[in-house]
Amino acid sequence: MKKATLFLALSAFATTAFAQTTPSTEVKVRDNGTTKVVTKTGKTNAGQAIDNTKDAAGNVAHKTGSAIKRGAKKTGHAVKRGANKVGNKTVEVTQKAEAKTE
Repeated sequence: MKKATLFLALSAFATTAFAQTTPSTEVKVRDNGTTKVVTKTGKTNAGQAIDNTKDAAGNVAHKTGSAIKRGAKKTGHAVKRGANKVGNKTVEVTQKAEAKTE
């Protein structure tokens, strides 16, 4: 799993140069009257893929945490019911034993 993740990350970074989106150009005028041309390329496809992967990993972690929490609740409920059954059976056996001794 680690190798696959590392391979995907490596290939994502290797293709960033080729995956540029259409650049937008902005012309800024400085205080002294000169102009500066700024080119913004936005996110690359690889950068977007990395963000999507991060979001997906967060979703998986959230779902896993919810499943663990739900399982813990179910286990706790089962343990509580089992303990109650054992306790009730103990009281019942004790009462029968006391009835026999009387």
